Amino acid sequence: MCHCQIGRRRGAKCFVPEFQVDCCIKLSGMPDLSLTFVNPRLFDDVSFHPCVRFRRWESERVLSFVPPDGNFRLMSYHIGSQSVVAVPVYVRHQISFREAGGGRLDISIGPKQTMGKTVDEVILEVPLCKTVLNVTLTASQGKHSFDPVSKNLIWEVGRIEPGRLPNLRGSMALQAGAPPPDANPTITVHFTINPLAVSGLKVNRLDMYGEKYKPFKGVKYVTKAGRFQVRT
Repeated sequence: MCHCQIGRRRGAKCFVPEFQVDCCIKLSGMPDLSLTFVNPRLFDDVSFHPCVRFRRWESERVLSFVPPDGNFRLMSYHIGSQSVVAVPVYVRHQISFREAGGGRLDISIGPKQTMGKTVDEVILEVPLCKTVLNVTLTASQGKHSFDPVSKNLIWEVGRIEPGRLPNLRGSMALQAGAPPPDANPTITVHFTINPLAVSGLKVNRLDMYGEKYKPFKGVKYVTKAGRFQVRT
């Protein structure tokens, strides 16, 4: 399984994706596995599980290993600067505050560069300023909640269907006499896209040696936002 965590460095304009290859092994005996990729040259800054034979990777770009039982992370990696990773979702936002003690919020989210795959498990977190007393919002999809103590607004969108653009809009009430906030909040977005690996990684084949039985083999590609933030 290939997971993707997309983050944005504070104050930077570029995205710094991190990727992992996770394994679930249920094999008897001492199987010796060899995993190859269609495009191994895209790997950069790679770290491996101790079971991986590093010399063979260096010479042949083949992951050769005797796996432990169960779930484990086989490798983590970045991709080279020559490979462009497109952020698979976009967020449109307009958050404004007035001197009169109120504000407006309008947020939309949609798919982008998903190759026709569905964006699922979408959640947006908006930490509002401490002077916000309450919100009156309407969501075109999903449900939202506002915690008056932490001032955290959560919008659980769910799945974004093709042709739809989920929207959350409405008003915010501020404490009487409180000045407008100096800065707008940063929106944190969580989502998954299945099956899709935005890194472009593709498994070529997995071979097993040392045992005579025929194993079941499968691969699943998943893009998952770890900490994708949008500065408003």
